Amino acid sequence: MKQKKGFVLREVCGEKVIVAEGIETIDFGKLISLNDTAAWIWEKASELGDFTAEQLAEAICSDYDVEADRALSDVKKLLSEWQHSGLLE
Repeated sequence: MKQKKGFVLREVCGEKVIVAEGIETIDFGKLISLNDTAAWIWEKASELGDFTAEQLAEAICSDYDVEADRALSDVKKLLSEWQHSGLLE
């Protein structure tokens, strides 16, 4: 999977949010607020281009003190929310 073109992470009033940029996203009229970990996952996914939940969970485990099963479960939940919001392809 990969991030849909036109969505970027920005800091707005001290909050990290995903916003739509460009003509492809003209019908997307909302901001998606992220906590620090979710923003880190968005940035890591952006670096990878095409990614899997497993790759992101591995990356989290290498940077944070979290169990692999918990990381994978949390990443899958987050990716499902992003998919539902139209942020992923």
